[in-house]
Amino acid sequence: MMDPSEKIYVAGHRGLVGSALWRNLQERGYTNLVGRSHGELDLMDGSAVRSFFDEQQPDYVILAAAHVGGIMANNRYRADFIYNNLQIQQNVIGESFRHHVKKLLFLGSTCIYPREAPQPMKEDVLLTSPLEYTNEPYALAKIAGLRMCESFNLQYGTNYIAVMPTNLYGPRDNFDLVNSHVLPAMLRKAHLALCLRECNEAALRLDLSCRPIPGVNATSPMDAISTRLGEFGIHSDRLELWGTGTPLREFLWSEDMADACIHIMNKVDFADLRGEGAEVRNCHINIGSGKEITIGALAELVRNAVGFKGRIVFDADKPDGTMRKLTDVSKLHSLGWVHQVDIEDGVPRLYQWYLNNLAEQQLR
Repeated sequence: MMDPSEKIYVAGHRGLVGSALWRNLQERGYTNLVGRSHGELDLMDGSAVRSFFDEQQPDYVILAAAHVGGIMANNRYRADFIYNNLQIQQNVIGESFRHHVKKLLFLGSTCIYPREAPQPMKEDVLLTSPLEYTNEPYALAKIAGLRMCESFNLQYGTNYIAVMPTNLYGPRDNFDLVNSHVLPAMLRKAHLALCLRECNEAALRLDLSCRPIPGVNATSPMDAISTRLGEFGIHSDRLELWGTGTPLREFLWSEDMADACIHIMNKVDFADLRGEGAEVRNCHINIGSGKEITIGALAELVRNAVGFKGRIVFDADKPDGTMRKLTDVSKLHSLGWVHQVDIEDGVPRLYQWYLNNLAEQQLR
């Protein structure tokens, strides 16, 4: 159990994952929290990370910082995804070891599992067959991170836990149309399509002022904005989405994920996970809902939550990615934690947060 007075460093505390973890810790009464923005601390700079650990001397570390993105970004910027994530992990885990932190939590992703893994995916299917090509560099970096945690534990007796959350969504998500994941990208596209359909120029320009799109901004002419949005599949009468709509995906509300992580930090040690036998591996923990939905059904949920009355059109010439990716969460359940928010409730919550965030940005 972490003492509320001890210092906890949350790496990546401003992102979707890190901000949810930060709020959960605060709600539980932890006040000695340390976080640094990318501008304050570049986690790819080894000397800067060492100086930070020298100065702060954290008791616990939660490594939620990562270079992340959706299928388009993962496939296009392959070198960035493997290099940047390996650098971040190497620096933070290395300095955690040198500074004798009591416990470290490393957050990965269920994209570590093989493309054709048996469903639902248990932790021990890791590295049993080829990965999905489009996100292979990112997956390899995360596999290296969890193996690093296991290896330090086995050689040096550290207490580093690796968790693999499923697809996450929630407050402070990334809604960039190029680099975001499927759900936030879909939700923002539906919102912009609604603005076009209702000829709500003020709402459209407000959105672009908060989150500009390459090539246009809030002051661009409306015909230029409409043309650019059309290139992303956003139209007044339809929403064009990648793939066939048939892949199945599992989603977890980010605040549920955070609650699971802090539960693990307080209740679970590496000794509880390593099992017996000479070969110790796959001690990581899946974090998910154990439920899945097709991309097509998700699009309908998003359309209904936003109130967009246009058509949903799928472009089968674009990649689907992995056809099914459902986690087996039996290990997590055995450790005493079960999710609370289902996708049917989470999507409307996310859209309400999105609208509230736009309103807050307008008042600034």
